[in-house]
Amino acid sequence: MNTQKEKAVADKKQPAASETIEGKIEKNIEDLATILCSTGNGKSRLHEDIVSMVEKSLFKIAMKRSDHVKTKAAHYLGINRNTFQKKLVKYGMDGLDD
Repeated sequence: MNTQKEKAVADKKQPAASETIEGKIEKNIEDLATILCSTGNGKSRLHEDIVSMVEKSLFKIAMKRSDHVKTKAAHYLGINRNTFQKKLVKYGMDGLDD
């Protein structure tokens, strides 16, 4: 049976929202949104821009961790090899040498 003291101890063991992976990602995206947010009257591209940045970063990481073997990189990300290739071209990363 949980007492109030046991519940308080259990609550302290759980990380605060800002300490979780999602919390850290949210904070970074919030910072990016502040930088990228359009102040003009045009249509916002905020979602598209941030998704592209995150996806491009994931592709760079996947390529590095797979020794630049595209099939392995696609598998690492859990996507189809052809989709991976199309997105490499979309982001101008097809000849990536990093």
